[in-house]
Amino acid sequence: MHTGRISLSRWIGVMVAVAAALTLGPVAAGTSHAGAAPAPHTALTGVRGNFWLFTPSGAVEPYGVPSYGSPTGPLNRPLVSAVSDHALTGYWLVASDGGIFAFGGAPFKGSMGGQHLNAPIVGIAETPDGGGYWEVASDGGLFAFGDAAFFGSMGGQHLNAPIVGIGVTPSGNGYFEVASDGGLFAFGDARFAGSMGGQPLNKPVVGIGVTPTGGYDEVASDGGMFSFGGAPFLGSQGGHPLNKPMVGMTVTAAGGYYQVASDGGLFAYGAPFLGSMGGLPLNLPVVGMAATPTGYYEVASDGGLFSFHAPFSGSMGGQHLNAPIVGMAA
Repeated sequence: MHTGRISLSRWIGVMVAVAAALTLGPVAAGTSHAGAAPAPHTALTGVRGNFWLFTPSGAVEPYGVPSYGSPTGPLNRPLVSAVSDHALTGYWLVASDGGIFAFGGAPFKGSMGGQHLNAPIVGIAETPDGGGYWEVASDGGLFAFGDAAFFGSMGGQHLNAPIVGIGVTPSGNGYFEVASDGGLFAFGDARFAGSMGGQPLNKPVVGIGVTPTGGYDEVASDGGMFSFGGAPFLGSQGGHPLNKPMVGMTVTAAGGYYQVASDGGLFAYGAPFLGSMGGLPLNLPVVGMAATPTGYYEVASDGGLFSFHAPFSGSMGGQHLNAPIVGMAA
């Protein structure tokens, strides 16, 4: 575990995002790392540059990186997910009513905001070229925008447990829906290679990650990881004590993966650890994460976004939410 005092002579509020090149020793895969609490008006230590600080109101203070701002005004419904765009200049946030909020270079291609939904939206995933995205609801309903194609869904079908996430195939011509009991549903060129559906689970499945070769992983809230279709098992937190439950995962372009807990603790397997919100004060819990080619994001249930070697282009942190955010996907 790496900790250190991080502080600034110009401190504007609670530290909620760091995308710094930290001076760290070797990181063992599967190790949780806690961040350090800020101490006002002292020297910044252990950081070379390129990071953001922002307040719970959403104000951003850039240090060696551009600031893209953040939206203003109330939300009709809470955000539930976010993804980064492929130009590394922006991302989308999605609300439980299907509303989409685009930041930086991420294009707005439409949304379910203001439309009737049988069940709330629980996740979002983008197409490989960043020209579109899918929204998935807890009843399995799927909604495609931009160049995202519709290949079918579990909407209107019987489910033993609610859908909790979506994973897209490398081609973008298919996707998986995963349920909290581990049941998996494949559409388009997504190939079913097994699931935890019907198998005993210590805790419910909370997310899915698709590998560059089309295999996939299911992650449970106790950190248990279940790999299918040739997806490499690189370790997990299953069977290890956790301060808080896992809430999501993401797979990197190189085939490694991260697990993230509700306190912002991050667990890296076959992927570099670049920082986390573990051990730092949060207004509300982290509910998911997304990876980029250079780093990753953690998102909290109040819409706050935490950047680690990934460009920050704004957030809904500090804005009014009628209900909490419930997840993030990339």
